[in-house]
Amino acid sequence: MKLTVFGATGGIGGQVVRQALEQGHAVTAVVRDRARLAVPDQPGLQVVTVAGLAEPGPLEPALAGSDAALSGVGPRSRADAGVAATATRGILGALEATRVRRFVAVSAMPVGPVPEGERFLGRRVAYPLVRLAFRKVYDDLAAMEADIRRSGTRWTVVRPPRLTDKPLSGRYRLAFGANVPNGAFVSRADVAHAMLALVDDPRAVDQPVGVAR
Repeated sequence: MKLTVFGATGGIGGQVVRQALEQGHAVTAVVRDRARLAVPDQPGLQVVTVAGLAEPGPLEPALAGSDAALSGVGPRSRADAGVAATATRGILGALEATRVRRFVAVSAMPVGPVPEGERFLGRRVAYPLVRLAFRKVYDDLAAMEADIRRSGTRWTVVRPPRLTDKPLSGRYRLAFGANVPNGAFVSRADVAHAMLALVDDPRAVDQPVGVAR
């Protein structure tokens, strides 16, 4: 497949680029600063530098001929709240203009409802406290998800819990249409692995998908 990756210099986006190339896909990595892309030049990799993601027009060349787009864009801290929704609106506009239908984006577990089977501490303590502490971040991601649902894409939003920098394990749980119960953490590498696997998984189309160890 030919894939376009937004947020390619981030922790998840960089993993998506690296793993997609290892799997034999052609990848267009969209970046603002080429020096921050932790993937060397190699066959199959094209890098497109843009000033930002808010405007669709400059993003359209990066989507030419792509089979799917994946986004690792998201706020890195509470100060970045608003980044996800703003950038994703630009991406969605570019997807519509270029008629690229498949779109997989990262969100976060607290945006979704508490899953069935969640233990008492998670249900009554962890979910409420995390949502309260990072309310603006999750409001941003919720607005992003709402825009994605209203789009004409064949979308998937992936909702991980706390992220780690552990290496790829390939051992994680997925929940289609729900969060993973009692999922405390997952590595960025495993989230990227799941995103790539979900691109052509019909169960994931127009669904949120929880991912956790």
